[in-house]
Amino acid sequence: QVQVVESGGGMVQPGGSLRLSCTASGLDFGGYAMSWFREVPGKKREGVACITYTGRRQEYSDSVKGRFTISRDNADERIVYLQMTNLKPEDTAMYYCAAGPISRWYSSLSPASISVWGQGTQVTVSS
Repeated sequence: QVQVVESGGGMVQPGGSLRLSCTASGLDFGGYAMSWFREVPGKKREGVACITYTGRRQEYSDSVKGRFTISRDNADERIVYLQMTNLKPEDTAMYYCAAGPISRWYSSLSPASISVWGQGTQVTVSS
């Protein structure tokens, strides 16, 4: 069974940091890119970061560039992280981990390119 499961969400004050984790299973990891998306009620789901299987390539949305870092676990190919720093209230959202075919790498921040979605983890940035 192919699935991805997120963890690590929570509430944090503005300027704080949080790390999300995603564990994938049932995938041919070499054939997939891993992405993080976020969604706020009433708005479109936004791709924020993606990474190749090797971890050598990452892409970020302009809204998080310089503040968020996507990475892969060196010891466990199933795990992908999203390190979020200097968090702002506008980062409040449900965050989703996702997997999409590597053949669609150049659109890995587009929901249309995703094959597998996690259930999401809530991140709230508030004082």
